[in-house]
Amino acid sequence: MAKLTTKQRNNMPQKEFALPDGSYPINDENHARNALARVSQFGSEREKTIVREKVRRKFPHIVVGK
Repeated sequence: MAKLTTKQRNNMPQKEFALPDGSYPINDENHARNALARVSQFGSEREKTIVREKVRRKFPHIVVGK
């Protein structure tokens, strides 16, 4: 996975994040997969639903659980 610098992350448009607070970047497939893994571990049910839906819409070929 390509590492995001603070500058790159700060310059990313909001649509590149799964949650409105700037959590879970989904700017590429690797970050999207990582977002799914992290939200599964640490996210609330609402966050899980939102992240899964946004990843599903942006990367339809990635298999997303529930």
